[in-house]
Amino acid sequence: MTLGAIITPEGIRFAVWSSSAERLWVSIFDDAGARELHRLELNPEGRGVHALLVPNLAEGARYGFRADGDYAPDNGLWFDPDKLLADPYAVEIDRPYQYHWRLTAKRNEGADTAALMPKSVVVALPEPVLPQPPLFQPGGLIYELNVRSFTRLHPDVPEAQRGTIAALAHPAIIDHLKRLGVSAIELMPITASIDERHLPPLGLSNAWGYNPVTFMALDPRLAPGGLKELRDTVAALRKAGVGTILDLVFNHTGESDRLGPTLSLRGLDAQAYFSHQQDGRLVNDTGTGNTVACDHPVVREMVLDTLRHFVRHAGVDGFRFDLAPVLGRVDGAFDPDAPLLQAIAGDPVLADRVLIAEPWDIGPNGYQLGHFRPPYLEWNDRYRDDVRRFWRGDTGAIGALATRLAGSSDVFGRDGQPTSRSVNFIAAHDGMTLADIVAYGEKHNEVNGEQNRDGHNDNLSWNNGAEGETHDDAIAKARSSDQRALLATLFASRGTIMLTAGDEFGRTQKGNNNAYAQDNAITWLDWGGRDQALEQYTASLAALRRAFPAFTHTHFLIGEPAHGSEIPDVAWLTEASTPLGESDWNDPGRHRLVMMLGDSEDVRLAVMINGDRRQCVFSLPARDGFEWRPAIETQPVDLARPLPGRSVNFMIERRAKKVRARKGS
Repeated sequence: MTLGAIITPEGIRFAVWSSSAERLWVSIFDDAGARELHRLELNPEGRGVHALLVPNLAEGARYGFRADGDYAPDNGLWFDPDKLLADPYAVEIDRPYQYHWRLTAKRNEGADTAALMPKSVVVALPEPVLPQPPLFQPGGLIYELNVRSFTRLHPDVPEAQRGTIAALAHPAIIDHLKRLGVSAIELMPITASIDERHLPPLGLSNAWGYNPVTFMALDPRLAPGGLKELRDTVAALRKAGVGTILDLVFNHTGESDRLGPTLSLRGLDAQAYFSHQQDGRLVNDTGTGNTVACDHPVVREMVLDTLRHFVRHAGVDGFRFDLAPVLGRVDGAFDPDAPLLQAIAGDPVLADRVLIAEPWDIGPNGYQLGHFRPPYLEWNDRYRDDVRRFWRGDTGAIGALATRLAGSSDVFGRDGQPTSRSVNFIAAHDGMTLADIVAYGEKHNEVNGEQNRDGHNDNLSWNNGAEGETHDDAIAKARSSDQRALLATLFASRGTIMLTAGDEFGRTQKGNNNAYAQDNAITWLDWGGRDQALEQYTASLAALRRAFPAFTHTHFLIGEPAHGSEIPDVAWLTEASTPLGESDWNDPGRHRLVMMLGDSEDVRLAVMINGDRRQCVFSLPARDGFEWRPAIETQPVDLARPLPGRSVNFMIERRAKKVRARKGS
């Protein structure tokens, strides 16, 4: 079935789905979206579709839907013709959503909401983008960014473009991404969203966008140029060799719980679009008040249509799914073979796209890390936590670190799978920044207005001797060293890696680990004050990773030679160059190891990890005719000298160059 506003030679055909509405209308507004010109009743066409062809309308028309029927919120029925409803299939809206208490009013207790609602806009979609395979491949570098905060303060981006999708195509931004070797940027939600009801009274707004209303329409604040702006930006990035991944939220909508606003799906057919308990209460597997019923056929098709829309008309490489177990819940229980998950992976338009799952929600058995089927990649929070524990100095952490470096086969090697589907990360949008991990032992979310109760309490962070800002040079040096060690660990890891924008140059959120409501300097990247030495070091790590397949392969490291080679893919050694034995692995105080990678018969790579605060002399095994050299020019290594504590150092072993004697000598 074709839903939404479709342009035809005879006019505009409006179609919407509801299984239980008794009557449905389309409201047509003037060009300013202010005055309702017509309210036209839709005709039932069967299978829940209500439609009407309206002649003498053209592209650009503003509209919304209204629905009537039983009003019984306890039974999941919210019909109220005074509520103007956004088209779930709208691809453009004329203004952002704004929370207002009248959007939550009970039937007959609030005035018409048309003046408070954005109007859906009739849009003629461009010709589909010529199909091209994704630029991103597993093993690459994903760069997660918030569109608004990323360029809001960038000095080279024109003021009018700052904070928009178009800014991502600016040459200065593209140069930065290329310098870091970014395979694909992952855009935090760019579709139209609404603030949670508790934020406006606090003078705050949702800066992250994880509270959507319409799944296809872009937020006008981020994309004032609409779909064309996204399409052009994706094309410019692709020309530069950088793919685009969209972070999409299909698990809930901003209509929230029983006290939330009626904006779209709730007013059209809440019983069908949202999951309910047997007593009629909304299921809350998301922690946001409602859960989208992704096991409903109509919802499933809406999700698929949304994904196809962004591939066909914007050319994106793929998608990251927020709280992805919701997409796999059937009758409330997660099923890795759920119809929606299978349909996405098997769809002709979507089958070759990048698919990334955030593998947890807060519902029953919601933690599903490692349980999604290929080709889904998964955010690996066990990687994040184990790497943080090691560098925090926890005891008994050496074995877990090696497992994470090698691709997390304990998580992703089930059923004999040979490759890692891990997305390795140390910091993400949700939580402390990388710089704050080493500068704050506790979260500091007071400015969020919830008395520091929000956000995770266990951050596996440390402050190196002082909480937050300091003028102590020794503490500042220790924090800088720890940031470099964390970054080096990430870039040396098997599997896909993810870096959050700004972590390459030491961005801080002042210890705020839940900065979703901070559309201000707390989240805006400070390009003028960035740590350029750290940025250069990150670029060097990226160049090293790109240069050697031993880092970017996704096969698990198992300690055996690859086909046609005599060199094992990995050897785990002590700082004295001896194989780590059982007693070494079980030594709770061990914080040193060498990961020896066999890149080819002629090249070996040594990743020397000194997690101890004391310096230490490392030695590496020698081969006749080969020599060890530093792998990063900005990180000179002399094996005759002790390596600093709390550091990661890289060496490359190559065939020694023969020195030819000059004639006459």
